[in-house]
Amino acid sequence: MTAIKSIIFKKGGKKRYGKGFSREELKKAGLSFREALKLSIPVDSRRRTVHEQNVNAIKGFLKGKKKASKSKKRRKSKS
Repeated sequence: MTAIKSIIFKKGGKKRYGKGFSREELKKAGLSFREALKLSIPVDSRRRTVHEQNVNAIKGFLKGKKKASKSKKRRKSKS
């Protein structure tokens, strides 16, 4: 499984990877706190900023997750 990381903007416009996504970013992507933890998406409860880039990253991760679950075919048992 691919890891998903949030991007934080430092002073001077530089970027770095953060500890997790803020609750507001999760809310804009349509996820709750508990759903994010079940999907192993890191959450940083101290962050309050909302970056559209992180919201788009979460949405892209969820699309990939849905495609992977649809591609799995169930085999019928021989009875």
